[in-house]
Amino acid sequence: MDERPAPDWLGDVSLGVEAWAGKSRSPVEPDSRGTSESVSKPTRSRTRKPRPADPADPKNDPEPDHEAIARKILLDALTGQARSRKELADKLEKKEVPAALATRLLDRFEEVGLIDDEAFAKAWIASRQPGKGLARRALAQELRRKGIDDDVARDALDEIDPDDEREAGRRMVRRKLRSLERFDDQTKTRRLVGMLARKGYGAGVAYSIVREELALADDDGTGGLVSESDL
Repeated sequence: MDERPAPDWLGDVSLGVEAWAGKSRSPVEPDSRGTSESVSKPTRSRTRKPRPADPADPKNDPEPDHEAIARKILLDALTGQARSRKELADKLEKKEVPAALATRLLDRFEEVGLIDDEAFAKAWIASRQPGKGLARRALAQELRRKGIDDDVARDALDEIDPDDEREAGRRMVRRKLRSLERFDDQTKTRRLVGMLARKGYGAGVAYSIVREELALADDDGTGGLVSESDL
């Protein structure tokens, strides 16, 4: 008769399966029923401690200085580029700066000369008129979109020399003619006058410029131009 002691997992199916699979449960302690139960070691939880709040971050300031924030928005917008008052007002509105605070700061910036719509209009014209060849009408539309008062824009536009405006148009026509060599003069005239019209030139001035440039480019001096009424 085999008197070997019974295995400790006898009567416990789960322990028997583990024993058959070659697994051991350690350490082992008997429970109240006399069977063995494994005591698992406590696991150490790894929780990451939250980072301390950065006091320099305005989001962590319970009472942020709204005026300082709004002033920084204005100064950042003015860095390296002039802006009209309307452009700056739109930026403050987009950042949800209170209207009363925005008006007060904009007035103050005007007092110290950081905002000057007259100077802005003149600088805008000086950069757009010779570089882009824009005529008065196109420049007036751009200044209106920038929020410049019509009277302020008119005073700035009056400083444009008509000869300079015409010369800018002639330069554009000469450059464009290089890509139109394969077309007849009627097609050239239509396209060149259309280009000048998009730049703000009136039909009469545009046609005159194109006629002069085509005459210079054509040996016979006529170029087969169409009449202004055909445009």
